[in-house]
Amino acid sequence: MLEVKRIKPEDTYHLRHTILRPSQPFEACKYDADYAEDTFHVGAFYQGNLITIASFYKEKHPDLLEDNQFRLRAMATDVAFRKLGAGRLVVSFAVEIVKQKNHTILWCNGRTSVQGYYERLGFQAHGEVFDLPPIGEHIVMVKRLE
Repeated sequence: MLEVKRIKPEDTYHLRHTILRPSQPFEACKYDADYAEDTFHVGAFYQGNLITIASFYKEKHPDLLEDNQFRLRAMATDVAFRKLGAGRLVVSFAVEIVKQKNHTILWCNGRTSVQGYYERLGFQAHGEVFDLPPIGEHIVMVKRLE
């Protein structure tokens, strides 16, 4: 059984480093806005172990007109626990929080290798593919919340 709940910023760092930035220093996994007032972090636990993390920041994308936006950043799932639906549960949990804050846009810079995954979660591609060194090709993905 999966349990999804809010977590502390420092709870995200291990998976951020292991999955998203393994070739970078551990410090690269600590983001300036991790402790901002409107920022929140969500984790999915399987048998008490944290297997999926994601962070959500009140941040406006410059190409989107709406002001009431949140950004999804640093979503990662332990490789051994993929295909359990933990990522979907984390995003669904966070969407409810974002909606309670009266925001209607959730966006992210998604790696092109997982664009299809974000599309299955209800996100749509926005704009052109761009390179985000040293990580690689990304595309802005946008989910409009009802």
